Parts: sequence; structure tokens; C-alpha cells
Amino acid sequence: MGISRYERLLAGVAAIAIVTAIAPPAFAAPDTPEAIEAAVPVPEPANVPPPTAADIGAVPPPVATAPAPAPVIATPAPAAPVPATPAPAAAATPADTKTEAKPPEATATTATPDAAPAAPAAATAAQEAAPVVSPIATKIADLLAAKSERVFSTKKDHAGAEAFYSARNNAPVWVTESGPTDGAKALVSYLSAADAEGLDPTDYPVPYFKAGMDADALADAELKLSAAALTFARHVSIGRVHYSRLNADVFYNLEAPDPADVLAKLSTAGNAADALARYTPQHPQYKALRKKLAEVRKAKGENETRIPGGATLRFDARGKKPPMQDARVPLLREKLGLAASDDDTYDKDVANAVAAFQKKHGLKATGQLNTATVNAINGPQRDKEADIIMANMERWRWMPHDLGEKRVILNIPEYTLRVFDGDKQVWTTRVVVGKPGSHATPLLSETMKYITINPTWNVPPSIVYNEYLPALQQDPTVLSRMGLKLVQLPNGSVHISQPPGERNALGRIRFNFPNKFLVYQHDTPDKYLFAHDKRAYSHGCMRVQYPAKYAEVILGLSQPGEHYTQERIKSMYGNSEVDVKLAHPIPVHITYQTAFVDDNGKLQIRDDVYGRDARLIAIMKGDERKVAEIPVERSQPNYARPSVQLPPGVAGAQSAQSSGPPNLFDLFFGGSRQAPPPPPPQRVPGRGHHTAWR
Repeated sequence: MGISRYERLLAGVAAIAIVTAIAPPAFAAPDTPEAIEAAVPVPEPANVPPPTAADIGAVPPPVATAPAPAPVIATPAPAAPVPATPAPAAAATPADTKTEAKPPEATATTATPDAAPAAPAAATAAQEAAPVVSPIATKIADLLAAKSERVFSTKKDHAGAEAFYSARNNAPVWVTESGPTDGAKALVSYLSAADAEGLDPTDYPVPYFKAGMDADALADAELKLSAAALTFARHVSIGRVHYSRLNADVFYNLEAPDPADVLAKLSTAGNAADALARYTPQHPQYKALRKKLAEVRKAKGENETRIPGGATLRFDARGKKPPMQDARVPLLREKLGLAASDDDTYDKDVANAVAAFQKKHGLKATGQLNTATVNAINGPQRDKEADIIMANMERWRWMPHDLGEKRVILNIPEYTLRVFDGDKQVWTTRVVVGKPGSHATPLLSETMKYITINPTWNVPPSIVYNEYLPALQQDPTVLSRMGLKLVQLPNGSVHISQPPGERNALGRIRFNFPNKFLVYQHDTPDKYLFAHDKRAYSHGCMRVQYPAKYAEVILGLSQPGEHYTQERIKSMYGNSEVDVKLAHPIPVHITYQTAFVDDNGKLQIRDDVYGRDARLIAIMKGDERKVAEIPVERSQPNYARPSVQLPPGVAGAQSAQSSGPPNLFDLFFGGSRQAPPPPPPQRVPGRGHHTAWR
């Protein structure tokens, strides 16, 4: 018994030592059996199975410590035997050392220590999901809502900006709390140099950034920069000046870029300035003019050497007269690219160089240095030259940005038509264009849809009533002598036409691209006019020097598999109209380029035959610039045919047996064909017995 008591004593001392060792030093050891029992950690029932009979008196195996889902406990866990190697547990609190341990109170849900952080994590996730609205975003929303303080130049720009910023919760693009972004700096630099595009930088005011700007100032700067970018994108896309402010005979289908789309593209671009520059015309001629504008401005301050005026210099190739001497010849040689020489003799080499210059610039190639040639060689003063380039860049902005892969471009001041296949010019020819004034050839972009062989000329009402009917009052036989047919309709109106044939005012071929001005391109019996340097003679339509070749080129681009040739086309000549529909219509662009860059990279300036440069320059540089992009109403062509009383004895007059007036197609193009309506021809007065009008 003594040994047994001794062993019990040792066991008790050992138990007390173990409990003391595992308790934190700051806490007092429990001093009652109940406290000791409460302080011994109890394994979770989910980790340690209940003891069995085999477990009594045996050492249990180690318990795995792999994490398990935290259980939801409705009642206190049952007591379990103390294992030899208990799992770690939370230490007793100070209250446990002073009061009797109590079992935990029963609760509906009691989470384990592993599940305790779940609530704070959920709150954090909710905070991250909720968007953080910065003070700048709040101010942007306020500025967009306050329409009374208008930042954007048009309502469409304002609406587009609202849609763009609303989609991004009004978050700024160009600014942060610390100032402008790199994209903002690039845009400010690009817009400040808008004069490179022939535009005025003051039309695109950019914000001034300084240190310490508050949210109000940053939000204001954000919207001002967006507004400037939108205005610039619109101007370079469709023009700074609306074409209707110039003339009634200009029409292009302009479509400004969508403001929200512009801002979206700029905001996601790697370089915002480069993205904005893509809204400028990408045509090679536009880019070439932009480069020439920079060169002209750079040379503006340099001394400009000009050939002075003087007597006309001539070279007698027959050798009957000695060569002329003139002090201007050395400078002339320099201007024309000849070898430098102090010799002032106007010799054969100089005369040939002058003739080559004249031919290239649309002058009569006489080889004589006259006033017109001197002016052409000198060109305009640099300031005026820059203005002319600016005006022509503006007219490029009116045109479609996509001219078409296969296309026709006719330049009025150059009196030249060119056909392109991609970047390659495949054919060119001389043309006759409309006379200055009310008969000027209109500017437009349309699509050639078919070609008419042996066309009928249905005389436009303006010619019938303004020219032919007054002529009938003087000579009732004039129309019949010209081969024209007059029909008076039951409503009293008059229709005049010329049947197909060799003497037809339209020649043998008409090229149709339906348009509101009812003009087109066609052949002509008056071939001699193509020898003139300046060829503005028609009433608006364009006469082509080699129409059969033109038809071959156009049909070759449209339907190459049908193998149209000049010979095949000419074999169709006769007295009946034949329409050849284009399988693939060809875009036709009628332009007015008084300044362009030739194939050798040299700037060419042509006469402003219609006097349109000065008016456009005045708008771009004057006070009208403030409203220049707003279109104005213009009177449209009048195709009315009022009732008239014909003079007695009109030869060839017929009365139409119809119940009513013909439609517009019948009046201009004849009603017997099922072809699309071609535009009406225009005319030029001839002389004597063979007069023809078109």
C-alpha cells in the first residue's frame, strides 16, 4: 500500500507539472480537480472518434491535423477521453482562472475558429466590388449635367460625351489627381499644331495644366480636352467650312464621326495623338499637300527670288534673226533647272525648256517667255501660296475618305481626267469643262453605273426656255436646221431632243453617273477644243477627248472578262441607243484642285478658273469661321417646263398625243428604255450652220 500511495503521489505531481508547463506563464495554474479537468483540451468530435472498448487502457494513435470544414454546432460537444498527445487548443482566459469553468451556452450556430474570418472577408469582397467614385468623376458628372455651361461646340458632341463618360461611371481619361496623363500631353501637343493641317489651332482650345489643380479644375480640363479633340476630328473628317457656304453647285455626302466612338478610340489607343490623326484624309494627294504646306511656311522668311517682268523673249529656230539677249536669262535658267551660266542669250536650250514648262502647266507651248509664262514660273507669293494649299486641303476634306479601289478623278482647273486602279494611274485624258458662272461644272462624288452608245440628247429645260425658245422667236427654222426635234406636250410645255447620230451634241458615247445636277461625261463632235490650253466651254457636262478608249478602260475595270476594246465599242456605233451596264460600278469624283503635287514631287498651281479659292480662304481666316461649319440653304436646279406659245411657222414642231406630261426620265433621256436615268447633257454654242449646243 505504501508503494501504491507513493506512486499516486508521483502521478499527481507529474499531472500538475504538465498542466503548469502548457499553461501561459502569465496565468495562474488551476488549483481544483474541476479546474484542472476544464483546462485539459478536448479534441473536436469531428477530428477524434468516440472511444471504444478497445481504447480503454491503450495509447491512442496520433490524430491527423488535416483541415476539415467547420461544423455548425447546436449543442455543446460531448466530453471525450483525454488522449495521450492532445491537439493544440486555445488557452484559458484570465476569467477561467478565477471562476469555475462552465460549459459553453447552447446557440443556434457556433462557428469553429477556422470559420471566424468568413464575415470580414465577405465584407472586404463587397467593398472591392462597389465602384469607387473619385471627386474628379463626381465633378465630370456635374459639368455634363450643367448644360447651361456649354463645353462642347455642338449638341451632338455633348450627347456623345455624356454617353461615353456615363459608360465608364464618369471616370476621367486625360487626368488623374496628380495631373494630366501621357495621353493628354500627346493630345495637347498635337492639337496645338493644328496649323499643320491648314487649320487654326485657336479653334481647338486645349486646357492649361499646372501643379496643385483641384478636382473642379481637373474635371474642367478633362472635358475641355475631349471637346477640342471632338471638334478637330469632325473638322478634319468632313471639313472646317461646309461646302454649301461656297456655292450651290457642290454636293458631297458628308458624315461626321460619332463622338462617343471617337472618344472610345482615343481612350484605348496606345497613342491618342496618332489615333486622332487617323481622322484626317489619308489620300496621297492630301498628305503631299500637307508636306508642301510645311515647306512653304519654312521658306516664308527666306528671300524669294522672282523673275521680273519685261519684253517677250523669242527664239527663231529658222535662224533668220539673231538670238535675243536679256539679263533675266541666267535666273530663268536656274528656275528651269538648266545648267548655271552667266550667258544672257535666250538660246534654243532655254526656249525648249520654256516650251516644256508651258506644256506641263497647261499653257500654249510656244517657247516664248511672255507675261503669263513668267507669272507661272514665279508662282504666287509664299503667303498666297500657303493659303492656296490650305484651300485645296479643305476641299479634300469634303470628299469621301474611301475613294474606291477603282475610280475616276476629274480635276476641273487642270482640265484632266484620270483613271486609277488602286494606287496605280492606268489612264488619263484631256477634258472640256463648264464655263465660269452659272454653267460651272459641279463638284460631286457619285457612281458610274452604265455607258450609253449612240445617246439621244434630251435638251435640259434651262437651255430650252432660256436659249432655244428665244432663238425660235428670231428664226422659226433654227431647230430643224440643227437637226433638233421639238414636241409640244398637251399641257403646253416643250420638249426638244436630238436623235443619235454622227452630229449629235453628245457624240457617240455618254458616261452616266446619276446625280442631282444632271451632268455627265460624253463624247463631242467639236474635237478642236481639246487643243486649247484652257478648256472651260460647256454648260456643265464634261467632254472627253478619247471616249472610245475611256469606255474600254472603264469596262476593262468593271468587267474584264468581257474583253471590251475600242474596236468592239466603235462597231456598236449607229442610230439606236445601246446601254452597257457596269457589272461593278465605278466611283467618279469631280474635284477642284488649284494646287496639287505632280509625279515628280513638285507643287503645281493652276488658275482659279471659277474664282473659288479667295472665297474659301476668306471664310477660313475671317470672322465667318465661327459659323462656317453650319450649312446654308441654297436654291436647287429648276427643271420645270411651263406652258408656252410657240411662234407661228416653227419648222419641225410636233404635238405629242399623250394624256399628260412625261416624267423626268422621259424628258431627259427618252421613255422607251428600261435603263437607269442618265443625267442630261450640256452644250456649247458653235458657229454658223453647224451650231450644236451641249
